[in-house]
Amino acid sequence: MRHKALLIFAVAMFIGCGAPQDREDKFLSVGTAPPGGAFFVVGGAIAQVVNDHMPWEVSAEATKGTQENIRRLSSGELDFALANAAISYFAVRGEGAWGEKQNINAVMTLAPNVALFIAPQSAGVNGLGDLKGKRVVVGPAGAGFEYFLRPILNAHGVTYDDFTPLHNTQAGTVDMLADGSAAAAFLGGAVPTASITQASASQDIYFIPYDESAKQSLFETYPFFFAATIPANTYRGQAEDFAGMNVGSMHLITRASLSEDTVYNFTKTLYERRAEVVKKHPAGRAINPKNIVRDTGTPFHPGAIKYFKEIGIWQD
Repeated sequence: MRHKALLIFAVAMFIGCGAPQDREDKFLSVGTAPPGGAFFVVGGAIAQVVNDHMPWEVSAEATKGTQENIRRLSSGELDFALANAAISYFAVRGEGAWGEKQNINAVMTLAPNVALFIAPQSAGVNGLGDLKGKRVVVGPAGAGFEYFLRPILNAHGVTYDDFTPLHNTQAGTVDMLADGSAAAAFLGGAVPTASITQASASQDIYFIPYDESAKQSLFETYPFFFAATIPANTYRGQAEDFAGMNVGSMHLITRASLSEDTVYNFTKTLYERRAEVVKKHPAGRAINPKNIVRDTGTPFHPGAIKYFKEIGIWQD
């Protein structure tokens, strides 16, 4: 009996030693954002698709968005998450308010975030320089928009000190433009963006153009900025194509400490089942060979690179 008891104890110890890896192989979390936005829906779709086709329990978790996701990945509280690539760029470098480098890696580059400044035509804002002295909505408080907004403004010779920055949700911003409590606003996301559709439906809206030389400077300085055209007639009153910008794609990221095998299998499953993501949200169309390996300045995880090399879409 004594020998049998020792054997049972030894087996229990062996199993216990393997617990951290076993947990990683069975329970995975995906950070998203508050309900109501694309991050919440797309993150939920990703979690569901992988959950359906792998022997894991994959759960999507509503969070406050990119900044919380990055911090919780870096601390090991989350396994995967969606984030804005511009914010991730500064996070992995420990720049801005981050203070120290965050331990995250990219898995896939996803849908573009096409954003621009709009204003009621009656506001007299014809260029970004005209924002000076005005009340301008710059996004929800704590969302981290300043990480891509400050470079855009600086390239146009404007700073936050030149106007009164206001914070609100996209829906709240539409109301502020309608009642005149804001002269202009920075809005965006997937095209078409619901808030811009709503704003242009209720009044005549001017789409404030970016300066071409400023855009080129941004493209050359930061890897997360890309040219992005909004086709004519996407919004009421928009008679011509708008030469906009992708100001930081949605991308799937992971904690750097997650095992190569786990990230490889997650990436493989998601890519092979990408059509199922599209059924849940059109942003899933961004899971294509050309887009997912796009470099936005956050190093890719070795597990993702391994899979991309295997299917021939990764270039060193």
